[in-house]
Amino acid sequence: MKPFLQIFIILALSFSVSFGDTYRDVTTISLKKDEQKKILVKYGDITKLFKFNWTLYHNEGLVIHRSYDRIVAQNILYIRDKNRSFRLELRPRGADHFNAAYLLVKFKEFKYETREAVFELFLFDKKMQVSLKHLKNT
Repeated sequence: MKPFLQIFIILALSFSVSFGDTYRDVTTISLKKDEQKKILVKYGDITKLFKFNWTLYHNEGLVIHRSYDRIVAQNILYIRDKNRSFRLELRPRGADHFNAAYLLVKFKEFKYETREAVFELFLFDKKMQVSLKHLKNT
């Protein structure tokens, strides 16, 4: 019975790793207050602009303003486990409903000495159809 359990655990772990999201690109950026990050998102012959910045850090909550494809939103991100990131779908789902390309923006840390927020950007795009170009911060 014990060898069967060991084989089952090994197979279960290997399947969970193979079905997890694999990120094509991981980028770390630091932003000061009101400093705006701009990223050009290109797929096919379509180019869109993703912009985000932070305006307030209070009680370990970071207020984020973002815009993409004429949609403006605000998020409050925390370093704790919950509400640490937001997901941005980069292109319409269409027939690829379960493999939609997206960008995950995760609040990693806040540097008190320099008053900078550190983010990690994870690009998920299994079909390699989306390209990102980081523009100079403004």
